[in-house]
Amino acid sequence: MTNRIHKALAAAGHGSRRKIEKWIREGRITVDDKIAILGVCIKGNEKIKLDGKLLPYNLEKKHHQHIIYHKPSNEITSRHDPEGRDLVFDSLPLIRNARWIAVGRLDYSTTGLLIFTTDGELANKLMHPSTKIIRKYAVRVHGNPSYSLLRKLKSGVQLDDGLASFDSIETVGGSGANRWFRVSLREGRNREVRRLWNAIGFDVTRLIRISYGPIQLPLELKRGKFELLDKSQVYSLYQVAKILPTD
Repeated sequence: MTNRIHKALAAAGHGSRRKIEKWIREGRITVDDKIAILGVCIKGNEKIKLDGKLLPYNLEKKHHQHIIYHKPSNEITSRHDPEGRDLVFDSLPLIRNARWIAVGRLDYSTTGLLIFTTDGELANKLMHPSTKIIRKYAVRVHGNPSYSLLRKLKSGVQLDDGLASFDSIETVGGSGANRWFRVSLREGRNREVRRLWNAIGFDVTRLIRISYGPIQLPLELKRGKFELLDKSQVYSLYQVAKILPTD
């Protein structure tokens, strides 16, 4: 069995096909210690490296797996942490001849829905800005923002990395010094939800991702636990990613 190098590496979760093609054009990828050529086919026994670092992959046709995970507030969405904090990957089920790929990230103190898949192409498509997939969050802020400030969050606020806004904002209650809102947006910039509220003068005291595209966080799924996606849920992810399932 052979496959083109950019397809094999994308399927293994190392990046989008376009990004890998860019690495090849820049001469950053080697195959058996030789500079890779764009479009070259590999058999599966080659050693492929990016900037000298080995990139694992597997050409064998396999049935991909997909799960959701309820992230607690004391884990980071990373495979390694120099500070020694708990990792989300340590709480996932072990799999053979594959690895879990996170669809997006949640920062350390944010809880809620994370999607994991062994299909690198699916993960990259779901995260790519061009898909504009809706992410929804439950947000608790300290204070009681006025209607004009909420309207500003929808019309657009200038952040350090450009203009940002919520697609929707819904007031869902609260008492005392805090208020709860349900917000949605179509991109996943670093700490974007928190930064938007900070930009109008409010601190986020709780942040929970409750949905990502067609997948919602089940009310019965406890923090630190995972569950398999059923066939209809998996199909819905491939639909919004606009690619065909590999299984």
